Amino acid sequence: MDKYTPEKIKKIKRNEIFVFGSNLLGIHGSGAAKDAMSFGAVRGIGIGHEGQTYALPTKDHKIKTLPLEEIQHFVNEFYDYVVQHPEFIFLITKIGCGLAGYEVTQIAPMFKEFVNLPNVRLPKEFVEHLNFQKTHA
Repeated sequence: MDKYTPEKIKKIKRNEIFVFGSNLLGIHGSGAAKDAMSFGAVRGIGIGHEGQTYALPTKDHKIKTLPLEEIQHFVNEFYDYVVQHPEFIFLITKIGCGLAGYEVTQIAPMFKEFVNLPNVRLPKEFVEHLNFQKTHA
């Protein structure tokens, strides 16, 4: 089993969940959100589990990037969901680092608690940043 989320996800297994950055309107028009449509994301639903996807908001109802504190709130809720659903493998994309415009160094720390969860795959860049932080703390 891979330890990182693949850079580009073209297909997923039955027990895998594609986790992507979304907007609260659930438009899913570009980036990973557009890719999520092929895995069961539902237009009009911008947060939570639909099909084999989990929408994690990084933009608001006006498609403006959310502040980091608000994204952290959604990440915390997602963490609880992951812990409650060990039957799924969550493939987390580089949430917030594409169209939302944040850097890996800003988003990766939000996922530090996810590193040791057996049912999570993080982007390699997130893990490398978290390991760097750990060794340079």
